[in-house]
Amino acid sequence: MGKEIKFCLVYRDMWQSSGKYVPRVDQLTRVAQPIIDMGCFARVETNGGGFEQINLLYGENPNRAVRDWTQPFNDAGIQTQMLERGLNGIRMSPVSADIRRLMFIVKKKQGTDISRSFDGLNNPENLRNSFQFAKEGGMIAQGALSLTFSPVHTVDYYIQLADKYIDLGAEEICIKDMAGIGRPVSVGKIVAGIKARHPDVLVQYHGHSTPGLSVASSLEAARNGADIIDVGMSPLSWGTGHADLLTIHAMLKDAGFSIPDVNMNAYMEARALTQEFMDDFLGYYINPMNRSLNALLIGPGLPGGMMGSLMADLEKNLRSLNKWLKKNGKPEMTQEQLLMKLFEEVEYVWPRLGYPPLVTPFSQYVKNVSLMNAVQLIKGRERWSMIDENTWAMIMGRSGKLPAPIAPEIKALAMEQGREYFTGVPQDLYQDELELFAEKMDQKGWDYGEDDEELLEYAMHPAQYLDYRSGKAKETFNADLAKRKAEKAAKENAGSTPIVVPAATSATTAPLQPKTLHVDVNGEQFKVRISYDDAGAPVTNTTASTPSNNESPPPPYPATNGQSKEIVAPLEGKFYLTKDPSETPVKVGDTIAEGDTIAYIEAMKVINAITADKSGTVVEIVGRHGEEIDEDDVIFRVV
Repeated sequence: MGKEIKFCLVYRDMWQSSGKYVPRVDQLTRVAQPIIDMGCFARVETNGGGFEQINLLYGENPNRAVRDWTQPFNDAGIQTQMLERGLNGIRMSPVSADIRRLMFIVKKKQGTDISRSFDGLNNPENLRNSFQFAKEGGMIAQGALSLTFSPVHTVDYYIQLADKYIDLGAEEICIKDMAGIGRPVSVGKIVAGIKARHPDVLVQYHGHSTPGLSVASSLEAARNGADIIDVGMSPLSWGTGHADLLTIHAMLKDAGFSIPDVNMNAYMEARALTQEFMDDFLGYYINPMNRSLNALLIGPGLPGGMMGSLMADLEKNLRSLNKWLKKNGKPEMTQEQLLMKLFEEVEYVWPRLGYPPLVTPFSQYVKNVSLMNAVQLIKGRERWSMIDENTWAMIMGRSGKLPAPIAPEIKALAMEQGREYFTGVPQDLYQDELELFAEKMDQKGWDYGEDDEELLEYAMHPAQYLDYRSGKAKETFNADLAKRKAEKAAKENAGSTPIVVPAATSATTAPLQPKTLHVDVNGEQFKVRISYDDAGAPVTNTTASTPSNNESPPPPYPATNGQSKEIVAPLEGKFYLTKDPSETPVKVGDTIAEGDTIAYIEAMKVINAITADKSGTVVEIVGRHGEEIDEDDVIFRVV
């Protein structure tokens, strides 16, 4: 009998790599038993990075979701694991050490056994606390090597990186092939090198299937000593997700490994439930392109975990770009054309930004800069005009040292903007904040929750938590889902057999298309207005149960006699006058100079500082704090 290989089902990552949302807690608890009954999983990935935020975004308590979802696996003796982002904890931006420590305590008490901790730049120092806090909280500390393919990311680089992680306290090692671009032979050599130095350390291989290499990589990993292989399962396997359990199972069995049998009746039940969840609402947030393998991603190396959000970002930017192209008498672009421009630009940008591994959050930073560059180039403008503050923090060392030097053009831009490079320990930049959030909860009369889990949620995701508590998140989500359902219904109606209007009444024949639809979302009724563009495609607008803005109207502004100058938004997103409560917002009557930071736009998961391109006195603030705006919308008027 050959070496024993165990399987881990990455059920959280299956959803995140396909679209925006994960199932509700009632759905997760339904699918748990069939997954257990399949009888082949030693581990199930249940929560972690993205999971809690997504729960909050559609108005569900993430703590209840984690507890109820992990409990059946705990009872069955199946280990549960979470994904943890090192300095960022389980969010997209750095978090203080005291909040990180509480996170491991809470997640263990909620039922999570293993913390898979990774640093987006593979900086060991950023994971020192993760390994220590995980073990203090009673969890198994697994260190993940963020795998990518570049001149600096060699086999020896990763073997030595594993040495450093183990020296800092990692008890297991994960080969995290987040884009699936690890070459199979190299993956095998990395596993063999780690096992030669650390024969008793468990090695787990995690590979997305995006460009099609992960099946061969799974075999090479197993042949060279890997202990556990991560898999997905139909209908969310392949594409930007993971190779299907049945494929990996058949391959490893044929190769002579000792592997557990699969209860196919249970597999089919879990498969049917997953499809049911997609049909319920999750499928409305899954781009069809994410369900296909794409060898074009071998070049840019973008990870499967971000492809769901990438396609949503691309859709928004394409709408905005095509408006500009049409306005300027230029031919409009397709989504695929813009996607290829993005891929080409990633290959240009990535080495110039120092080859950060393309994993959360740095994959988003590289993608965002590349997309902004691509759009600017299409408009005949220069590169690097929109580098968000998160990306600048990465460039200037506030997340740790980059794998390679940045390009001279980026250095020159940093000097021009007066930015200074940071060489210290990144965690030191973020002072403890847990007491501050506890005080805020005390002032609101809010309970900290079981094992301080509500305190953790507020401290980890303050903006999303406030929207969840107020009910705004659920209201916004339900309105968005109603819109998507109406769009689908309108498209299906438009594609049906047209009803011909008699010639005596009209000289034209056309399909009768609905002007309004009533859509049910979780028992709540939404009335959705529908209009149609020139091509007959539906354009929807929700008119009921959408979030309201209770802010007071802006103050009156002085008469300008038609002489005011407009400052417009350079990109679309959510408009903010400040990015945190400590800042003083620009107000009517303030004098601003060209180059001053006057506002922020949150787009593609990062905050972009908006600088004034005109000087003068502010006479009107047109952008509304916290509201969505389009590119080229007027946000300020000055004289």
